[in-house]
Amino acid sequence: MARTVIVGIGVTETATAREAVDVVESALGGVLDDARPVAIATIFGRAEHPAVQGVAGYLGVPVLVFDAARLERETPRLLNPSESLFERIGCHGVAEAAALAAGGPEARLLVGKIKDGGVTVAVAATGPNP
Repeated sequence: MARTVIVGIGVTETATAREAVDVVESALGGVLDDARPVAIATIFGRAEHPAVQGVAGYLGVPVLVFDAARLERETPRLLNPSESLFERIGCHGVAEAAALAAGGPEARLLVGKIKDGGVTVAVAATGPNP
């Protein structure tokens, strides 16, 4: 049975859908052959970005959105918190934090943030024993 995962994604203004799909494929490929993405998660203000929508369409899943304050509550569970991101937008991570927030309190990161160009992706497993 495939484990369900949430793909957290952060994008810059200039990120493209092709670039985002490539990073997501990299994060899911090989290591997570048994993964079934059920949603994309990101920060408020990026849900309609073409790169985020491109990944959601490619995977056929909905986009879940969280504000910076909600993402900041995930900081203790982040593998790669960023002070500079906190100073800019008010949370220590987008991709990892969004994946964890969407996955719930028992979610665990399977893939910490992977950054390529203007796209950052992380993957969290849902459920008590991811």
